[in-house]
Amino acid sequence: MYTPNIDALASRSLLLKRAYVQQAVCSPSRSSFLTGRRPDTTHVYDLVSSFRHVGGNFTTLPQFFKQKGYKTYGIGKIFHGKNASGGDDTPSWTEPYFHGDDPYFRDRNFSWEAVPDSELQTKPLVDRQIADHAIQTLRSISGSVKKGETDFFMAVGFRRPHLPFVFPDSVMQTHYPKHLIRLPSNPYAPVNMPNISWSSYDELRIHYGDIKALNLSGEINTTLPDQITLDLRRAYYSAVTWIDSLVGEVIRELDSLGLSNNTVVSFIGDHGWQLGEHGEWCKHTNFEITTHAPMMIHIPGLTDHGIVTEQLTEFVDLYPTIVEAAGHGSLPLCPEDSVNTKICREGTSLVPLIIKPDTAIKHTAFSQFWRPGNIMGYSMRTNRYRYTEWVDFKYAPTYKANWDIKHGVELYDHNVDPEENYNGADDPKYHDIKTELSKLLHKGWRHTPDVISEIIG
Repeated sequence: MYTPNIDALASRSLLLKRAYVQQAVCSPSRSSFLTGRRPDTTHVYDLVSSFRHVGGNFTTLPQFFKQKGYKTYGIGKIFHGKNASGGDDTPSWTEPYFHGDDPYFRDRNFSWEAVPDSELQTKPLVDRQIADHAIQTLRSISGSVKKGETDFFMAVGFRRPHLPFVFPDSVMQTHYPKHLIRLPSNPYAPVNMPNISWSSYDELRIHYGDIKALNLSGEINTTLPDQITLDLRRAYYSAVTWIDSLVGEVIRELDSLGLSNNTVVSFIGDHGWQLGEHGEWCKHTNFEITTHAPMMIHIPGLTDHGIVTEQLTEFVDLYPTIVEAAGHGSLPLCPEDSVNTKICREGTSLVPLIIKPDTAIKHTAFSQFWRPGNIMGYSMRTNRYRYTEWVDFKYAPTYKANWDIKHGVELYDHNVDPEENYNGADDPKYHDIKTELSKLLHKGWRHTPDVISEIIG
């Protein structure tokens, strides 16, 4: 994909090339990294629940800075937004929230749309509105910031490349001619995949008129027709490039206002995305492609020449990293029961990777995803393997897994199968590894050893 502005930011950031979200769907992921706690602490597994109602009255990342005297600005999609999952979380912000208007999201007739550039002056895309508001806000506060009168925390949440994929037509025509677009190399479910691992991609298949008209079943090893797949992939790439251009505008404004040398900038996505790989679409799984997402952090004076790390990291690490990078010290580790602990962390600060990017700060990354019928898929990534167990799960008040009742197990060896096309959980050659990985998964993130044997990796 053509992303020169994000690439430029990466070149002066700590680039986390192996960062994993805690749950591959919007609200649970955002609730996790914005509170610094994992889904089994926030108790947010869906798009309805608010962590303040089902988890605890936790201090969010923007709220932390608000309490430190910063002005805090929420622009676009930060929490799940408006009427879902607790809305925009009013306690997090000192300034009025800005949403923008997205008429294209309300029009569910099409899964993507290349809008003629001539229409954009009278009907600007929501992400154009979000970028403009961010730029205007920076301009309005730059004077007081440079005088030392104001500290600020600004969260800018672009909506794309969320469905529907909407962008200026010129982006597609300029960067993505049809002959460059390719089908995924693995449009089939992994061999020996348990049925519970599969998502029938309802978000795309049911909610958008053009795809709904195809009457697809969403069953395992069925997917979209080739031409529709190519069109959607092309549209997704175009939406990403459109957002890249807006990221560039906001960063350039920060530079031109003279604020870059004293502002920490992070860039993230809230989950990965399936574009026909495994025959899947959207997110809602525990595969590598949905749990692996972009994350980079620019810290003036420390990352200016770019630092790349291949070490395992998690999105729950973002909160303590930003706090430390901004000069507010280290956060305490959350106790086992942190419902009444307003500020703590369940991740690890990434600041040590700036000095030693090749030294592991953790050996496992944990993700999870729920399924109807009180089933939770717990997934663990080591350097070499992805291991997942789908087990019975008790919701309120205990929120506990029953590891004895399994609905499916997955084991993917990334040394030989980086696309996760073969589930080796029942393969005799992985028996001993599976046993060790299962023990680690059950122990959880608090109790994984500092050193993992070479056989597990």
